[in-house]
Amino acid sequence: MFRGKDGFSAFIIRLAIVATALSVATMIITVAFITGFKHEIRDKLFSFWGHVHITPFTPNASTIITPDPIKIDHKLELQIKSLPHVQSIAAFAVRPGILHSNDLMEGVQLKGVDSTYQFPEGITLTGKLDYSDSSYSKEILLSTVMANRLKVNTGDDVQLYFLEPGSTLPRIRKVKLAGTFHTGMDEVDKEYGICDLRLLQRINSWGANDINGYQVMLDKEEASDTVSMQIFNNYLEAPLTTHTMAEIFPNIYDWLQLQDVNARIIIIIMAVVAIINLAVALLILIVEHARMVGLFKAQGMTQGSMQMIFLYYAGLIAAMGIFAGNLLGVGLCLLQQATGFLKLSETTYYVRQVPVRIFWYDAALIDIGTLILCILCMWLPSLYIRRIQPARVLQFK
Repeated sequence: MFRGKDGFSAFIIRLAIVATALSVATMIITVAFITGFKHEIRDKLFSFWGHVHITPFTPNASTIITPDPIKIDHKLELQIKSLPHVQSIAAFAVRPGILHSNDLMEGVQLKGVDSTYQFPEGITLTGKLDYSDSSYSKEILLSTVMANRLKVNTGDDVQLYFLEPGSTLPRIRKVKLAGTFHTGMDEVDKEYGICDLRLLQRINSWGANDINGYQVMLDKEEASDTVSMQIFNNYLEAPLTTHTMAEIFPNIYDWLQLQDVNARIIIIIMAVVAIINLAVALLILIVEHARMVGLFKAQGMTQGSMQMIFLYYAGLIAAMGIFAGNLLGVGLCLLQQATGFLKLSETTYYVRQVPVRIFWYDAALIDIGTLILCILCMWLPSLYIRRIQPARVLQFK
């Protein structure tokens, strides 16, 4: 029916296929990029703070530093480790301080961990703390950002100042930079350093079993709420409570949810573009083949049968465009995964290159949804067939 290689019909068909392919490819790329972006940011956050925190209750869930310590509870640790999805549990303490080196000063939140603490793969780490000292490790790990600001390198000495309430003189400790880490998140890299848990216990005048809380690492984020409630309901007593990362860092999660809104807007716009292109193409094809329609009507073919013919070809055009869009969209996503040729500003987006996570069911939903919407919306231009009168279109050759 539409086989003319040089005719206007062939041009319209090719144009509709290209437009549909570009729309589908854009939708697939958008979903893959935003899914990858959200996954990458959350992984960076979890790699430093875990998925669930166990701390004393405070009115503000985002307050990681609690005024009063809790005791290390090995029984509680074993109970939590036995829960499904729990990979590890680590004690921590946090204390603000001031770093001084090379006549430069920087504020820092020191996170104290013990020798059993394992840095996840999401953190770029060079060097490690030496816990062999019987009192506490005289070393510290700083982010690459903070080390550059202080102009210090691995092996250099750094002065730590701790301000005491009611005292005009700070407590000073001399430590050595054992190495650096990099998460890519300003909330971590510009604020936090890593030190021996025993150092903060001594500075706080705490006992050997006193900590600020526990961080629990899970094998998947989706289990955070469930595990948090299981720990709270089954194992904790007041004043202990649990918080997920969404409760501790609501601003980051709100920002990530905003990306979902952007994705929906782009998908809706691209779907509308695909539908309009196909609808216009179908209408033009019907008008161009009005004489053929009139001939079929004169021979007794029903309007419904003629509508189905044009709808069949419209569906075929849509399917070809969707197939081409999948090749283009998935191909670009795989190319980005392999090469990372699309770069981003890490200070703004927390990542150095556009992250991609593509799932077959996302692409399938886009394909099926686009095809169904296109076919349903084709009914409107196909109704133009009813306005074609054989007596008018057949009187001219």
